[in-house]
Amino acid sequence: MVEGRAPGNVVPRLYLDVPYAEKDAAKALGARWDPTVKRWFDPRPPTPGLDRWAARSPVPDVLPGEDRTFGNGLFVDLIPRTCWFTNVRTCVTQQDWERLRRPIFRRAGYACEACGATEDRDARRWLEAHERWQFDDRTGVQSLRRLIALCSSCHLVTHFGYANVQGRTDEALAHLRTVNGLTLAEAIAHVHAAEDVWLARSARVWELDLSILTDVGITLRRPERAADRPAAAERALTHVTDRPAVPLPRPPSQSTPSASAAPPLPSVPTPARRGLWSRLTGRDA
Repeated sequence: MVEGRAPGNVVPRLYLDVPYAEKDAAKALGARWDPTVKRWFDPRPPTPGLDRWAARSPVPDVLPGEDRTFGNGLFVDLIPRTCWFTNVRTCVTQQDWERLRRPIFRRAGYACEACGATEDRDARRWLEAHERWQFDDRTGVQSLRRLIALCSSCHLVTHFGYANVQGRTDEALAHLRTVNGLTLAEAIAHVHAAEDVWLARSARVWELDLSILTDVGITLRRPERAADRPAAAERALTHVTDRPAVPLPRPPSQSTPSASAAPPLPSVPTPARRGLWSRLTGRDA
């Protein structure tokens, strides 16, 4: 049970852990939204039916072992193919995801930690939680190092491969350029370098380390076995590949990308390569 007082309210509020997907069900049973703390509560506890969302103890603002300086800024961060669709959100219950999401947004001041934008429903811009992973090539371990608040536009850039699959390449590329002040050639060079990192990491299977979550009492669902993830990714991918691929534009031949302007990634590869769609999916467009 988690109680709190709204500003100017002498009656304690019994706050709830209501996942976004279940908000309408909670509202129908009598739950109310507190816009100040951005959380659902029981206005007349105990209201029958709302106990299913009874709040557990809060998650600390900084997780044990979390590095809030890890992965600052906006950059393309392609998840290895062998890790697709296996992330924090799929490894925890919906209520625990809500417990994690809440302090992430609160400590960020309810603003994107990459570009500073806030939520804007009219512009269909939302805040979303994103994982920053560290990949240890020596041990083959993919460790969660940080959870970060990103607006939906920055999140799209981060998952650039998914943006391409969804036919939103131009949108993601434009936002990358705007936030980082890149030329078209610099932005494309950045994406190509990220692709090379992705190719190298996708050549092996990674073991997940989510200890910064388990150390604060988050119960993990059993994720797909590492060896089974490629097949799971292929099954999931069939549901999002019904749009035509958008070819990644080539940098102007007269322009020379500036490595210092782009986020730190390996050196720019040569332009001769398969399209991003083909490289991500293993199939031709």
